[in-house]
Amino acid sequence: MNSFGRIFRVHIFGESHGNGIGITIDGCPPGLPLIEEDFLADLGRRKAGAKGTTPRKEDDLPELVSGCFKGHTTGAPLTVLFRNNNTKSGDYDNLVKTPRPGHSDFVAWKRYAGFNDHRGGGHFSGRLTLGLVAAGVVAKKLINPVAINATLIKAGGREDIEQAVIEALEVGDSLGGLVECKTNNIPLGWGEPFFDPIESVIAHLAFAVPAIKGIEFGSGFSAASMKGSQHNDPILDESGKTATNNAGGITGGLSNGNEMIFKVAVKPTSSISIAQKTFSIESNKLETLEVKGRHDACIALRVPVVIEAITAIALADLKALKTASLPWQ
Repeated sequence: MNSFGRIFRVHIFGESHGNGIGITIDGCPPGLPLIEEDFLADLGRRKAGAKGTTPRKEDDLPELVSGCFKGHTTGAPLTVLFRNNNTKSGDYDNLVKTPRPGHSDFVAWKRYAGFNDHRGGGHFSGRLTLGLVAAGVVAKKLINPVAINATLIKAGGREDIEQAVIEALEVGDSLGGLVECKTNNIPLGWGEPFFDPIESVIAHLAFAVPAIKGIEFGSGFSAASMKGSQHNDPILDESGKTATNNAGGITGGLSNGNEMIFKVAVKPTSSISIAQKTFSIESNKLETLEVKGRHDACIALRVPVVIEAITAIALADLKALKTASLPWQ
C-alpha cells in the first residue's frame, strides 16, 4: 500500500511525469510552526545539479494544500504538493515494449496489466522521494532535539566518490553507493517489540526508497564473524551509555541511549547509456535496448537526505506510540 505509520501516518501519491506528486500526513499535532520555506533546505539537498545527477531540473516548490493555517499546523491532514513541469515523456516510449533490466518497467506492466504510467518510471520513480523528504521535514520538527545526519561514504565501492563518478560517466555506466546514517539524542525506549522494533520500522521505510537493496545496524553482518566477548557493548552508567556500539544504538528492538547507526546499500541506476539486451514484450524475443532521457549516473548522491527523512518519519511515529502507551512518562 501507499500508506505507512500508526499515529504519525503518511500517504504518498503521484507519478514522475504526471501533474504532480506529494504526501499527506495524518496525525500531525496542531500548533507546530510550519511554512513552505521550512522545506527548502532539505529539498535543495535532494535536487539534481551535481556531477553524476540527472540534468532534469524541477522547481520542487512545496505547496501546503491543507492542514496548515497562519503558519501553524491545524491537526487536520497535512498535504504537501509538488507540481511536475520539466518532463520529456517521449524519451520513455520505447520502454513500453523493451523494459529496462533492473528497473520496475516489466513487473509494473505485469502487475497493473499495462495500465501503469510508464513515463519516467511513473509511481515507481525516485522522484516520489520528494514526498518523503517533505514528511521528513515535519517529522524532524516533531522529534527535536533528536539529530539525524546521513552521508554518502562510498560510490562504486570507493571512498573517492568524485573520481568514481567521473569514470562511470566517461563510459556511460552507473554506480551504486553506501550511505551511513547517524542519529543522536534519541531517548531510551523508543520502539515497539515484538513486530515493530526500531530496526524493523526503519528498514520498512528504507526499502520504500527506490534503489535500496540492503540495510545493516551497528556492526551489522560482521557480527556473524564476532564472538560475544567482542560484540557485547559494556554498559557504563545509568544513561545507557556503552563503551562500544556494535548494537548500533538499539538493543531488544528499543533505543538504548547511544548513537543509532545504520548503513544502506543503494544499487546502480538501471538507466545507462551502454546498450543492453532485454526481453521485448512486442516481439517476444531479446532485443537491444538503448536508453534515452535524463538519468542519474549515481542516484546515491541524492539519497542521504531521503534516508534522514525516513528515519525521522519512523522516529516520529515511534515517539507518538510511546507517548500514547505510556502517557505518564
